[in-house]
Amino acid sequence: MTCTFCSIAAGELSGAIVLDEPDVLAFLDVRPVFPGHVLVVPRAHHETLPDLPGHLVPVVFEAAQRVAAAMLPALDADGTFVAMNNTVSQSVPHLHVHVVPRRRKDGLRGFFWPRQKYESDEAMAEVAASIRGALERSGA
Repeated sequence: MTCTFCSIAAGELSGAIVLDEPDVLAFLDVRPVFPGHVLVVPRAHHETLPDLPGHLVPVVFEAAQRVAAAMLPALDADGTFVAMNNTVSQSVPHLHVHVVPRRRKDGLRGFFWPRQKYESDEAMAEVAASIRGALERSGA
């Protein structure tokens, strides 16, 4: 299967590139939430954040940070929304960080999904304990 983002990184497909570095590439999303919506990707094919080698984590996220900072003066944006999706609803199976310019009263309300509360403090504590345990078992 051919990866669209790998094809853009290889120059086989065109993309509106905003950042081109040895290990990371950033380009405009072809279906933006707002004009200026950028995708920051590692050049090497990694599908999800857990798949990304540790040495590339700061490279990808520092690039996302720089793109977010550049959006403010470049697009006269008030801020940015930065997000990453893994597996579920991931339209291209190649890790990508969304950096979306935001403006006050732009119509985007909070997150893209409904929020909910825990049923109880105990239920919240159980979820936290489960994640803590998985982190301890993985050595993270």
